[in-house]
Amino acid sequence: MRKSIFIAAGLLFSISTQAQLLDMIKSTVKDKTGIDLNTPPATKGSTATSTSTNTTTTTPTKSSPANLGNLTSTQISSGLKEALSIGVTDGVKKLALTDGFLKNEAVKILMPEKLRKVDTTLRSLGMGSLADEGVKLLNRAAEDAVTEAAPIFTNAITSMTITDAKNILLGTDNAATSYLQGKTQSQLFTAFQPKVKASLGKVGADTVWKNLISKYNTFTGQSVTTDLNEYVTTETINGVFKMVADKESGIRNTPAMRTTSILQKVFGAQDNK
Repeated sequence: MRKSIFIAAGLLFSISTQAQLLDMIKSTVKDKTGIDLNTPPATKGSTATSTSTNTTTTTPTKSSPANLGNLTSTQISSGLKEALSIGVTDGVKKLALTDGFLKNEAVKILMPEKLRKVDTTLRSLGMGSLADEGVKLLNRAAEDAVTEAAPIFTNAITSMTITDAKNILLGTDNAATSYLQGKTQSQLFTAFQPKVKASLGKVGADTVWKNLISKYNTFTGQSVTTDLNEYVTTETINGVFKMVADKESGIRNTPAMRTTSILQKVFGAQDNK
């Protein structure tokens, strides 16, 4: 009986020692390789699932910082071009009306800065009406010439590339207008200047201004000149861009102004930027 007890005790001791040794082996393997021998090996299907899950977790997404969802670059470009086209069409339409420039304080063309002294002097001599007529006809020339600007501005919009579109969408309230202005200002000036010159003659502004400056020179003994064509061309272009920028800002910030599905989709996405 005593012999049986010793044998049983020896077996238990042996089993315990083997278990401890196995635990040590498992611990060493896990430290060195990261493999846990206590975890049953995964099946083929579960391995694929695990790998897929790990890949999804560790691979960075390629979405834009603004989380623009499923918008494609083409959609973004189309939305921005449409916003600019609407801005140009709407802006030109309003500016081309009688008093479109003259009664809009945001774009009204004032006396050229270098001729402000002419304005002041003529008014002091009781010729304020002549000065007022000169300013009015500058604005009339712009109102007449701006009707010819629409196709020039519209064609310029097509210069926007898909690559630029996303950055513009995520930019400031007038990012698209600023981009368009930077890309096209000089070309627009060259193309638009002859139209302004024709309009100055058409509304009689050039005749009135010659008379106005002549009277000033006579009364003061000075000789002043100015290039009205260049001045009015610049101010007219700036006026159109101001109207376009206002429209762009409205579309960006006022959902009710997004009157087409592409505007709603594109600028709806930028609301979350």
